[in-house]
Amino acid sequence: ARGAGPGPAAAGDDAAHGERGALTLLAQALHRLRSQFDWPLALSVVPLVLIGLVNLYSATRAAPNPNGLFVHQLYWYGIGFVLCLLVAAIDYRVIHRYSWFIYAVSVALLVLVLLSGKTVNGSKRWLGTGSLGIQPSELMKVALILAYARLFSGDPLALEFNAWRYALAWHAILGVPALLILKQPDLGTALICILIAGTLLLMVRLRPLVKATVLAVDLSAAGLVFAFGLKTYQRKRLLTFLDPASDPTGAGWHAQQALFAIGSGRWVGKGYLLGTQNQLRYLPEHWTDFPFAVWAEEWGLVACLLMLVFYLLFLLWCLNLANEARDRFARNLTIGCASLFFWHTAINIAMVSGIAPVVGVTLPLISYGGSSLLTMMLALGLLINVSLRRYSY
Repeated sequence: ARGAGPGPAAAGDDAAHGERGALTLLAQALHRLRSQFDWPLALSVVPLVLIGLVNLYSATRAAPNPNGLFVHQLYWYGIGFVLCLLVAAIDYRVIHRYSWFIYAVSVALLVLVLLSGKTVNGSKRWLGTGSLGIQPSELMKVALILAYARLFSGDPLALEFNAWRYALAWHAILGVPALLILKQPDLGTALICILIAGTLLLMVRLRPLVKATVLAVDLSAAGLVFAFGLKTYQRKRLLTFLDPASDPTGAGWHAQQALFAIGSGRWVGKGYLLGTQNQLRYLPEHWTDFPFAVWAEEWGLVACLLMLVFYLLFLLWCLNLANEARDRFARNLTIGCASLFFWHTAINIAMVSGIAPVVGVTLPLISYGGSSLLTMMLALGLLINVSLRRYSY
């Protein structure tokens, strides 16, 4: 009897105590998740994702393979969601240690694209076979953000007294991938990389003289690239936006049809799946470069303003995260991710509205495209990463 162990009553008490302990741990975990989860970030991003899916379903109705495009985007969203969670789960201080390695791998992928990439419509931008492929130039945007966040996360005194050395390093980090991307050629992606780099340069505490010198040199270089480094069709596309009517059936076709679609939507739009420019395929590339025109034609100005409000709330919250970041790397990381979303949104809407030339820049979380969507989801993962840890260090 002495060795028989506890009786049934004692075993039941232990089981009940164990259940209460498990429930307590679960409640604590849920409370911690609820208190640390970034609800403002989620409430600004989730509506954009829903808008993107609703708009993509309409935009792809007139495509050769409408169901395939929509289902592929759902697959990319699933993969992107998993990547977002993985990036958010890894401590960003670990990512800090591997920033240069990630940048080097991204540059190597760009070189590999030029050597053995897949050519589509005259551009060699993809790695892969058949319908499966990734665009390393898109992923390079995140790698650039990591590299610059690492570069400018050191001692502030070094930024003050070795400013020219940092300026040279800034050029070296940007120059290699920008030239490789222009070689593909992909003017829109190269432009986004330059703007992200410029934003991070302006936001760090370098002397104004250094920043002004860098901007003057780079603007001069941009003029040389425009004169001698662009393809003929790229240069013509940049010039045609000043007067789209000068070549309405050629380089000005995209801009003209986009303006027709936006204007015909008026206040509340023509109705879902009823946009003529979209459904009759007058609007080119409407599920990749021109989804905003599709949205404007079918839902009108009011819905367009609502979309812009969600983008604005998202960007303002990103700036709040940068202000609350616990170290310089996290702050630079947040600013870089915010600039990625800002420049994509601003340039896409500007080119669709005829304010800027058509350069092939996607609308974040709205446009169709696997590599572009994965890039945005990786950036979201980095933002969530900083958000979850802004009070814990």
